[in-house]
Amino acid sequence: MTAKHTAIFTGAQGNRLVADIHPADEPRGCVLLSHGGGQTRHSWGGTARALAKRGITAVTIDQRGHGDSEWIKTGEYSFEWFARDVLCVLKALQEQTGFVPAVVGASLGGLAGLFAGGSDQGPQAMSALVLVDITPKMRVDGVARIIGFMQEHAEEGFATVEEAADAISAYLPHRPRPTNLSGLSKNLRKGPDGRYRWHWDPNFIITREDPAKHAQDVERKGFEAAARLKMPVLLVRGRESELVGEDEVDAFVKAVPHAKFADIAGARHMVAGDKNDVFTDALLNFFDELTWR
Repeated sequence: MTAKHTAIFTGAQGNRLVADIHPADEPRGCVLLSHGGGQTRHSWGGTARALAKRGITAVTIDQRGHGDSEWIKTGEYSFEWFARDVLCVLKALQEQTGFVPAVVGASLGGLAGLFAGGSDQGPQAMSALVLVDITPKMRVDGVARIIGFMQEHAEEGFATVEEAADAISAYLPHRPRPTNLSGLSKNLRKGPDGRYRWHWDPNFIITREDPAKHAQDVERKGFEAAARLKMPVLLVRGRESELVGEDEVDAFVKAVPHAKFADIAGARHMVAGDKNDVFTDALLNFFDELTWR
């Protein structure tokens, strides 16, 4: 299989977006994988490699303000701006590969894909949409917990990578604490003061400090976008999700009746990290049935 390589894309404000491309030797399609808030393009485990092995070129991207992509000095971190970046990358990928890409988005990345798919350009830009543990309607207590964790160490950071691992273990006690911290290191940046901070722009979280207002805004705008989705859609939920319960799933399926649904037992909000093999199988099954454009 051809080795992955890094590529640079240009976002909606001329902003630099960094991605890893996992090329398929004999491609039959292309997928853009967009991570959740506070994560990076390295969060997809072996999913991108598995897609490439099945003939689907997989592109994992750092969203604006995250990872190696450019921070937005003027602070445009609304879902609409993330969606506009997605449309820019989809257009570039279509030109490069000859395929209309599908989008797999986790949490923030899913909402960016939802807003892009529900836009005027969506039907032409996107072959399919996979939402990973995200719907327009969210549990407010779950939103508050996630935002609280992101805020907790945003400014002071950590003295060591091990200290950051301890914080994650306290937040995700159901996951074994990794012995190899090289993956975690990719989600941290070392500052001039020698401390480690999350690899995202702190301004990203400022606009999300009120969880209830944040959830209300997403619900209203998200269902408007969902009603306009025309492409095949798959909703993947972690069955123990703190964000998406049965009521949230029912509301989405009612808004998007053609959507398929996969429920991953033993997974919480970070589905790809909790049950990567089961999650990847659900994706592959969905894409195997897709008529690629």
